[in-house]
Amino acid sequence: MPTDNLSRELHSFLVRIGMNPTSISPQMEHYLEHLLYLLPPEEEEAVTHYYGLFGCQRKSLQEIAQGLKLSQEDAMERIDQCVRKLAVTPEWQMLKQSLER
Repeated sequence: MPTDNLSRELHSFLVRIGMNPTSISPQMEHYLEHLLYLLPPEEEEAVTHYYGLFGCQRKSLQEIAQGLKLSQEDAMERIDQCVRKLAVTPEWQMLKQSLER
């Protein structure tokens, strides 16, 4: 789990959306898709499958690691880095403000 507050907020949001996709509007889901487009395609795919976003089946860390050709520890670190990278973007800050209304 991410250690800084910004990353933790985004991580919690992604977990919630993965478990309950209908908890956000289609427009918010669209904004989330655009947020993930900020990542390189293989990282976007890893994050999407790790959290089970947009109707994608959740994959195990082992499956994600194999796809990235990394150890499970390195794959988890890479996902954490992606969350951190996205958490500091103006796009996430705007999305987060929209959610708080």
